[in-house]
Amino acid sequence: MMFGYLRIFLTVALLAGIGAGVVNWGVHMFGTTPLILEAEVYENAGAAEEPAAAATAEAEATAHTHEAGAAEHEHEAEAWAPADGWERNLYTLGADVVTGVGFAFLLTAAIVFFGKGADWRRGLLWGLAGFACFTLAPSFGLPPELPGTEAAPLLERQLWWIGTVVATAAGLFAAARLRNVYGYAIAVVLIVAPHVIGAPHPETPGGLAPEELEHKFILVAIVTSLVFWLVLGALTGAFFKRYANEAAA
Repeated sequence: MMFGYLRIFLTVALLAGIGAGVVNWGVHMFGTTPLILEAEVYENAGAAEEPAAAATAEAEATAHTHEAGAAEHEHEAEAWAPADGWERNLYTLGADVVTGVGFAFLLTAAIVFFGKGADWRRGLLWGLAGFACFTLAPSFGLPPELPGTEAAPLLERQLWWIGTVVATAAGLFAAARLRNVYGYAIAVVLIVAPHVIGAPHPETPGGLAPEELEHKFILVAIVTSLVFWLVLGALTGAFFKRYANEAAA
């Protein structure tokens, strides 16, 4: 019996995750990817416009220092990255599918934990909860960023993001479980707390891409995430109902 439930768990998570990942990739191709490519044009142009003083200082350095610096720059230039076109799109597809499967495992585990079953309608609610925890709440402090955008140290951003996700999930759990004034009060405190603490930001905020492009990217990225979570929730609920019913039959 235990292996039967494990098989259902794995099947639901894999099918829903792959399906949502492919849909997410398709939305990325027409939504965020063109904006990222446009921002990379500004990023590359900014990198090429280094101050002349820095170039002069490097030219006047000792031969040993110059050779070491040249070797370092050559190594950085040769750092591997997927080529633009089909190769980059293929790696994006792989990343989206892996991300979809990972989140599908979390969503399926949450459905099993609550023990109330699911269908595609209830799955949509689970998807909205995932969107609120993993995208909407963190975006108030750390919105999606284009290439070339100034940002705080990575570790600080990761810690704040994780704390915000956990606090938001705990708040939604308290509200859904208790369903009284105390639960709602706990939810408000938990959800608001990370934003009162404040997300880490760079000392000199800004970016190389125009603000209009940045604002458009934030909106498109959030809408793309919403589509992903709704599809993931609906597929997870639908597959869960189907395979759970087959196991019970």
